Amino acid sequence: MTDSPLSLAYAFNIGPLAISWAVVVTWGVIAFLGLGSFFLTRRLAIRPGKMQAVLELVVGAIDDQIRATIPGDPGRYRALIGTLLLFILAANWSSLIPEVEPPTAHLETDAALALIVFLATIAYGVKAQGAWGYLKSFARPSWVMIPLNLIEQITRAFSLMVRLFGNVMSGVFVIGIVLSLAGLLVPIPLMALDMLTGAVQAYIFAILALVFIASAVEEDIPDKAQKESQT
Repeated sequence: MTDSPLSLAYAFNIGPLAISWAVVVTWGVIAFLGLGSFFLTRRLAIRPGKMQAVLELVVGAIDDQIRATIPGDPGRYRALIGTLLLFILAANWSSLIPEVEPPTAHLETDAALALIVFLATIAYGVKAQGAWGYLKSFARPSWVMIPLNLIEQITRAFSLMVRLFGNVMSGVFVIGIVLSLAGLLVPIPLMALDMLTGAVQAYIFAILALVFIASAVEEDIPDKAQKESQT
């Protein structure tokens, strides 16, 4: 990737709609994860085999991280957080395929992921506190904070998008430049570092999404203390 990081290469058209390669790779990642989930879970057993043991280890690690952030049943958030983690990880690592640019190196994909987190935060907050209770949370600790709290909701989603885009795009861009100048073997250490960066960025994105949801579903600490004192 040596062109402008904001440019899009188009693969084909569906009528008047132009489909970019980033979208095609995204479809490929979704298909890969979907088929992988189907084949890994179609023959679950009480005594797990090697692949099922690895799968249970991954699910258990995700559940432990959810419990550490939001007390209670992790199953309420497992599908969203686990899907975000695995999708971003697979999308980041798709750069290891020759001539493939990861969709997360394009701003459109990262904006869509950030929008999902933004809407999920609102949905979980309304479900946990009710519509009125969630709206009242923007007035904490004082009604003067309403504009700042509203802006914070938007800037948090924006920061998710920019962080993921900047880190993934920069890694792919640097590897593309080194590859064009130095040949095939020299960038291999950089590719290993890029794999590590991709895994870290997927983890950070999922954890921040979990923290944002936790801030929406949990009641304010003074409200908790007041209820406990009344009981």
